[in-house]
Amino acid sequence: MRKINLWILAGVILLSASSYRLILMANEEKAEPRIEQNAEAVPTFSQNIVTSGAYGQDVYELQGRLKYLGYYYGKIDSHFGPKTLGSVKWFQSEFGIQVDGVVGPKTKLKLYNATKDWRPTEPGPGQATGGNSSSGTTSGGNNGSSGNNNMGSTNSLGLTENEIKIMANAVYGEARGEPFEGQVAVAAVILNRVESPQFPNTPSGVIFQPGAFTAVADGQIYLEPNEQARKAVMQAIDGWDPSGGCLYYFNPKTATSKWIWSRPQVKTIGQHIFCM
Repeated sequence: MRKINLWILAGVILLSASSYRLILMANEEKAEPRIEQNAEAVPTFSQNIVTSGAYGQDVYELQGRLKYLGYYYGKIDSHFGPKTLGSVKWFQSEFGIQVDGVVGPKTKLKLYNATKDWRPTEPGPGQATGGNSSSGTTSGGNNGSSGNNNMGSTNSLGLTENEIKIMANAVYGEARGEPFEGQVAVAAVILNRVESPQFPNTPSGVIFQPGAFTAVADGQIYLEPNEQARKAVMQAIDGWDPSGGCLYYFNPKTATSKWIWSRPQVKTIGQHIFCM
């Protein structure tokens, strides 16, 4: 009888020890995630709706994330000017959001999900010395990671896929009823402006310069371009310039500017007169 009691007591002791060990292991596993609490903090949008004319942290983040994707080429100055507005509309058109230039919950969510690896690289509000984003275009560029394959350049001018796409949008919006030569000429004018010190030095900066293109003003820039428009852009990138180096063009039937008639005219292609 005494032997039986000893066996029972030994079993109880072993069972208690095993249970205690399991409890300790469970507690250690629960505590492990706390080690990662000190991960780098990244700015996130506030709940405010951001619109043109705004200034501050939300605009700083907005410009940074758009620049990371290649949609914004201006200075990150935390000011929601015309350049930022054009970039927001471009992003909205590409991501299937209503193109209104208003950065609300849907736009913020799409932008955040597309730029989860973004980190601030320039001074925030109160630290920057920059001016108004509508005053001009900086050298710009793509700050995205190497994982964004659509940012890579595979053409003679080193333009990104996004830049080619927005040029195709411009050609389609401005000249989709024109002969192919005329469409190439419109693309060439954009590139000629990029090379001219009188204009911004990126295709996006040229296209979204206030008052520069009718397609931007009336929203046709956001129509989906066809393959011919893209081919016209690629022909211009490869060196074909049917305009002969022109910086301007206009349709004499619809032009309302008296100034444009004062420019030296070079040639007419389709419905457009190309001029210097």
